[in-house]
Parts: sequence; structure tokens; C-alpha cells
Amino acid sequence: MANLFIKQAKQYAQGRPSYPPHLFQFIASKTPQHDLAWDVGTGSGQAARSLAEIYNNVIATDTSPKQLEFATKLPNIRYQQTAPTMSSAELEQKVGAESSVDLVTIAQAMHWFDLPVFYKQVKWVLKKPHGIIAAWCYTTPEVNDSMDKVLERFYKNPYWDSARQMVDDKYKTIDFPFEAVDGEDSTGPFEFETERWMGLEDYFTYLRSWSAYQKAKEKGVELLSEHVVEEFKRAWGEDENGGQKLVKFPIYLRIGKVVA
Repeated sequence: MANLFIKQAKQYAQGRPSYPPHLFQFIASKTPQHDLAWDVGTGSGQAARSLAEIYNNVIATDTSPKQLEFATKLPNIRYQQTAPTMSSAELEQKVGAESSVDLVTIAQAMHWFDLPVFYKQVKWVLKKPHGIIAAWCYTTPEVNDSMDKVLERFYKNPYWDSARQMVDDKYKTIDFPFEAVDGEDSTGPFEFETERWMGLEDYFTYLRSWSAYQKAKEKGVELLSEHVVEEFKRAWGEDENGGQKLVKFPIYLRIGKVVA
């Protein structure tokens, strides 16, 4: 994972959507205390900056120093570069002691993790009882029927890592060995949605932030060829908003608690 987003770190920071306030409000309503949150795979800090509005302190970790360069700096967020797999000593040094964290979040990243190793660390660092883990992904953006059909063809390329299938499955199939949080019958996925006004160039910046786009570039393949760009332009069209369109990203959340 560490090398997947290095070359397009700027595009990632500019092109990726933020997440809706009601997503964080839902998660925060399930954590009894709001002292410390750990945002894992923080990238350029899209989730960390929202967590910082609710939690007293946020530790945001990523394996990529390039990604962290573009993260929003706030006084109660501490960014840390970590190894792809942290030792127990590194976990305690860079994140916290056993049973010290109220919430662990993973935004659009958990499908890259070594889950058995990661879950062992999550269960060690979360407060007992009822420390919360919340992991979510978002699927392809939705604009209108014509744009979405072009995107569907563009999306079906051979350059995606196999881990991407977990996102296509909306995290329904991801291993998630935690108990349902109070007030819920399951660990999800629970559905949310984020929206963003985008111009066509913003949309292309988002597409260029994909790991599949970067892998194709490394093999000498330009997925956004002139022909494909023209297809997107025809589908996008113009409207009364000066070319800006409201783009929707469906979000799927898994959330659970540790009890011992």
C-alpha cells in the first residue's frame, strides 16, 4: 500500500471527497468518551480533520510520508509515519498504550491491510469495554446516467488490485470480528452519502488519484486517453451551474465494539 499513492499524492489530496458530518456524528454517538481517536491510513487527513472537531486528540498514521505532506495541520492532530506493519513497541510509542484509544477509524483503506495483524493491534489499543472501530469505503461517484455509464466502462480496467473487490462488495464480505455497537443489530454496512460540487477537471483529478490509474501509467497506458476524455466531455455537458455538477459518493460503514 505504501507506494500506491506516492506519485499522485497531490491529486489524492485535491480530488478525494471529504466525508459528511452525519457520518462522524453517528460514529461519535457510539463512543462513550471522546478523548482520543486513531485514524489509520489517514492519507492526506480527510477523516482526521473531521475527527478533530469531536475528539480532544487525534493520532493520524500513514505509511506514506508524501501523503502526509498534504494533510491538514491542526493543533490537536498528531501525524505519524509508520511501518506497513507496526511492532508492539512502535504501536505503543506512536499510537498509545494498551486500552488507551476511544475510537479507531479507517477511511477507504482497510482493504489494503493485513487484517489479522491489524485487528490484534486494534483490540489491544482500544479501551475496554466498548472501544469502537469504524471502517468505511466509498464506491464510484454518481453524476447522471450518461456520465455514470461512461465511468462504468472506464472503471472496468485490468489495473485494479484484487483488494479493490472488497470495496466493490461495499465491505459486506470483509472480515470484521467485532460486536454490534449499542442500539444496532449488526456491524453493518450502514449506508451514508457524501456530496461535492465538481467541475469536469475536478472529476478528472479524482480519477487520476486512483491506484489503477497509477498502475496503468507505470505500464505506459493512459487510461484517460483523448477518446475517453471526449466521451466524458460529451456526457458531462454544460448547465446553468457553469459546468459544476453535484457528484454523489455512496459510503458504506462497518462499525463495532470490543468488550474485553
